[in-house]
Amino acid sequence: MSNEIDLFKYGQLVAQVEAMEKKIDKLESGMEQLLELANKSRGGFWAGMMIVSGVSSVVGYIIHSFLGK
Repeated sequence: MSNEIDLFKYGQLVAQVEAMEKKIDKLESGMEQLLELANKSRGGFWAGMMIVSGVSSVVGYIIHSFLGK
């Protein structure tokens, strides 16, 4: 009979599926951590841009005040 199920091969297949599910769960958690890190770094980037913009405005004002007269 060619329709018989080999229990040993079926067990191996089940074990492989379970191992792959664990790997997928790890990948999902890793992706969530990467996304969280990217969001944090994006906020830090914009905060840095704001600070640099403010400092350059103050320096530009001072230079304009002293050299413009």
